[in-house]
Amino acid sequence: QVQLVESGGGLVQPGESLKLSCVASRSIFSFGVMGWYRQAPGKQREFVAGINSSGGTNYADSVKGRFTISRDNAKNTVSLQMNSLKPEDSADYFCYAYYDKVAPYWGQGTRVTVSS
Repeated sequence: QVQLVESGGGLVQPGESLKLSCVASRSIFSFGVMGWYRQAPGKQREFVAGINSSGGTNYADSVKGRFTISRDNAKNTVSLQMNSLKPEDSADYFCYAYYDKVAPYWGQGTRVTVSS
């Protein structure tokens, strides 16, 4: 069993930055892809960014050039640096990780609100 705990959400103004972190309850050295999804009120959950065990990354078109995902195996952490935030980035952000089963593990989410 794996627990994922997100942190770093909050309220920021448009154009500002936030860094989200997701800490796993065990070593992520053997984990597969990890990353982030988000879900805005009344909308479906959507992919944001992912990173594989080799450091290869993938981003949603809507965040390319603004968000950067990283992975620190020593700290059992995957992070999402979000720059130039827009109101449409407001959502609950969920960390996910593939490890020992077909379905990913999910965190409980952290809320990001971008508003002036």
